[in-house]
This record gives sequence, C-alpha cells and structure tokens, in this order.
Amino acid sequence: MKNSTVKTNAMRILDSLSIEYEVKKYSWDEEHLDAVHAAESMGLDTERVFKTIVMKNNDNKLFVFCLPADFSISLKKARALTGSKDIDLLKMDELRKYTGYIRGGCSPLGMIKKYPTFIEETALLEDMIYVSAGERGYQLLLKPEDLRRACDGTFADFV
Repeated sequence: MKNSTVKTNAMRILDSLSIEYEVKKYSWDEEHLDAVHAAESMGLDTERVFKTIVMKNNDNKLFVFCLPADFSISLKKARALTGSKDIDLLKMDELRKYTGYIRGGCSPLGMIKKYPTFIEETALLEDMIYVSAGERGYQLLLKPEDLRRACDGTFADFV
C-alpha cells in the first residue's frame, strides 16, 4: 500500500487478507460525488473505476452491485440474479444505516453487514480496477479477483 493518512475498514479487510492494493486520492465536492467524476479527477478510464450500488428487493433484502462508473444496472438482470420479484435502489437516507457509508464513499468492502455482492463481469477484462476505499476522495486499486475474494462476491452480467 502506498502512504496514506487514512485507514478505512475496506483497507483493514484487504490488509487482513494480505491482499495488495494501492490508494489513490482525488479531489471531490458535494456536487460531484459520482464515480465518473472520480475517474475524470484521477485521469482514469471510466471502465476501470467501479461504483458501488446498493439495492433493496421486495423482501427488504439488500444486494450490492459493483460496476463500471458509466454503466447502468439492468433491473431485469438484477431481479433474475437475486431471485427478486422487484428490486430498486436503496434510498439515500438509508445508505448509512445499512452500510455505514455515505454517497460518494460507499465501498463494497467493510459494510456494517455482509450483503450478497455482485461484480460486473467486465471487471475480468481489466488487470486492475478501482473501487471506493470507503471514504470520499479515496479509491483502492486492486485485482478484480482480489476484490471478489475480499467481499465474497460473484462475477455476473447485470448491465
């Protein structure tokens, strides 16, 4: 890991699993909390910077989806993947309660509880990808398989 003054839960999890990663810092503001802005701020391709989306189904079960910054989730594929009759974005005012994170700093690692996590299979096309470190302004660079292992996730097609 490169020098960082911040140590997030996501970083602690990676450290505990002896997974190598790098921390990349970028500037953010309240108006631009999305992953596309993060990618542009770091001068990176949006296909390598993955956003974390939390969804809730009709049974109030939560699911985590990691996908490239400028991609969108197919609700039809998300329903099929999760076995849900209906699924939608978790409301912003519920994000911290269920994950411990806020918008613009939601990592697929280190949430309050462990939720089923799906990583868009296009991640496998990249040697390394970026995900939120769990704090605004910080991204983690790691191998897609290491992310999958750290969050006990599943690679899937849901875009």
